[in-house]
Amino acid sequence: MNSYQCIAPDVKLGRNVKLSQFINLYGCEIGDETKIGAFVEVQKNATIGKRCKISSHTFVCEGVTIEDNVFIGHGVMFINDSYPRATTEGKLQTEADWKVERTVIKKGASIGSGVTILSNLTIGENAIVGAGSVVTKDVPANSIVAGNPAKLLRYIEQTLEVAE
Repeated sequence: MNSYQCIAPDVKLGRNVKLSQFINLYGCEIGDETKIGAFVEVQKNATIGKRCKISSHTFVCEGVTIEDNVFIGHGVMFINDSYPRATTEGKLQTEADWKVERTVIKKGASIGSGVTILSNLTIGENAIVGAGSVVTKDVPANSIVAGNPAKLLRYIEQTLEVAE
């Protein structure tokens, strides 16, 4: 194990996965031929598909599913709790005090750098999310969204061809 990579023994890595320095992976699954950039954390019960690119400084939290052929830009933040709190009845919360809220990024989507993606939503196939956006609701397939909150700009006329 590389001293600059923290990869827990329960991580499932596919074939030809490329891992940069300074990463933290635990309890997750990474598909074949995916590339993970520097300073990325992928938490337990997160799944990243085949042939994805996860750029540096990205945080993929528990409950996130990223399907095949997805691009995630630099510094993308996923959120898995709509109402986060530090304490319950005056005591520090534990995992038993909250339920993971899921997020799904469908095949072929592209997420720009600096995007924040809230929980309980789906970003559709081949959708593009503009850099710096805050995604607060589902994004339709083959669409382009941007802004804070992210709003539909237009639909992509021709779907992008991606390798299977």
